[in-house]
Amino acid sequence: MINEKRLLLILAAVQFCHIIDFMIIMPLGKTIMEVFSITPGQFAWVVSAYAGAALTGNLVSTAFIDRFDRRSALLFLFVGFTIGTLACAFAPSYLMLLVFRSCTGVFGGTLGALVLAIVGDVIPLERRASAMGWVMTAFSAASVVGVPSGIWIASEYGWQSPFLVTAGISALFVGMAWLFVPSLTGHLVAEKEVALRQAQQGAHTPDAKIGEGAMAAAPLKGLRKVIDPFVRIFSDGNQRAALLFTLSLMLGHFTIIPFIAPYMQINIGFEDKQVSLIYFIGGLLTVVLLPFFGKLADRYGRMLIFMTASFFALGSIWWLTNLDTDSLLVGLLATSSFFVVASGRNVPATTMITSVVRPENRGGFMSIRQSVNEMALFGSTLIAGFIITEGPDGKLEHYELLGYFTMMMSVVAVLAASRVRAVS
Repeated sequence: MINEKRLLLILAAVQFCHIIDFMIIMPLGKTIMEVFSITPGQFAWVVSAYAGAALTGNLVSTAFIDRFDRRSALLFLFVGFTIGTLACAFAPSYLMLLVFRSCTGVFGGTLGALVLAIVGDVIPLERRASAMGWVMTAFSAASVVGVPSGIWIASEYGWQSPFLVTAGISALFVGMAWLFVPSLTGHLVAEKEVALRQAQQGAHTPDAKIGEGAMAAAPLKGLRKVIDPFVRIFSDGNQRAALLFTLSLMLGHFTIIPFIAPYMQINIGFEDKQVSLIYFIGGLLTVVLLPFFGKLADRYGRMLIFMTASFFALGSIWWLTNLDTDSLLVGLLATSSFFVVASGRNVPATTMITSVVRPENRGGFMSIRQSVNEMALFGSTLIAGFIITEGPDGKLEHYELLGYFTMMMSVVAVLAASRVRAVS
């Protein structure tokens, strides 16, 4: 019997470590540029190396992730992630830092997809949104605790210290996962049952392939095992709709995020210390409210709660990107409202996405889904950089246009969600 609460706690801890490792590099930019004598453009590669490697790792893992016990895969990826994070603290040069961040991204990105696959395997659909709400609080916890703590630790003990602390915390949770996460092979059992049914259906077919033809086809079996997961996913209209849903939702969420802090500082007049309040208050509210969004989705329906949260997200996005005030309180209300409703709609959305594929294929699908997420993350940053410009007075211009694009993609996400159907 699986202890669901303990498992969800460990999975949330895994997500926390992965997210804080991804986020902590950005506030350390100035220090890292000085230490390694690199340009802002070179530092951008340090940030993007993680996302690019995660994209690659997810694409590769799609072909084989569903062939292993989920526990074994989780431990392997988590150990690799921990070692990669630790290595970053000892990077002797810019090039090696790029290499270590890429290695960490390969493990970390796939780890994030695997966590969601495990939740989809273990938690029944009628309770899955609540479980997703708890696991997804890891992002909020990273904003509330991880990033501010990492910045303080780096200022006191050097830029390497956040990586050392993150690696230490990850090692602790690796131990907990090894002790308390049980063998998770339900997807393998389901796969065997499907294979058995297919074999029974083909039991009376002519045996024409026996002999020379079968031997000639043998070298192709390995290639088919690699290609089959991709063919299965992209030939299924429901899964394609889920991937479109993922892409549009990310573009309707993350596109305005990179410029929230600069906009609040340059255009609204927030001081450096006040910027931390954006993430602290917004993150704290989502820590409290994300499980509530999950309960609402389980009770009233995932699509209804997603559409309702998306409606309020449109208003919040417009308010934030058209903000013109000198009030700290109004600014924090605008940013906090966006954090709450935009993150809240992700709970039913993620639950809907995990339900479009059966357990035996869920790991591969979630790896592809995570790859689409990484692509959208990269694309949204490019779009934001293309639209936002600096005016003659030094203020950022066209943030409202970025907001309108984000609102449009949020509407597309609702339309895509209406095409998604649950199969498990």
